[in-house]
Amino acid sequence: MSKATISLETLSCPSCLQKIEAAVKGVNGVDAESVKVMFNSSKVKLDFNADVAPIEIIEKAIEKMGYPVIKSKVKSA
Repeated sequence: MSKATISLETLSCPSCLQKIEAAVKGVNGVDAESVKVMFNSSKVKLDFNADVAPIEIIEKAIEKMGYPVIKSKVKSA
């Protein structure tokens, strides 16, 4: 499993948080239990299987919801 921290543009509403969380949890290869969207810091932390879901696919899922990704940091386990 890899760990990722994805930085987003500033989140403006708590419902944004739920939309992003649902989109990320819906990506095959993401450990749904590990997904944490941090409203105040506008970041998403998660564990995922990079062989099943490369970080680009997770970023696209977030961007498709209308939230631009600034950068992603990935650590391989």
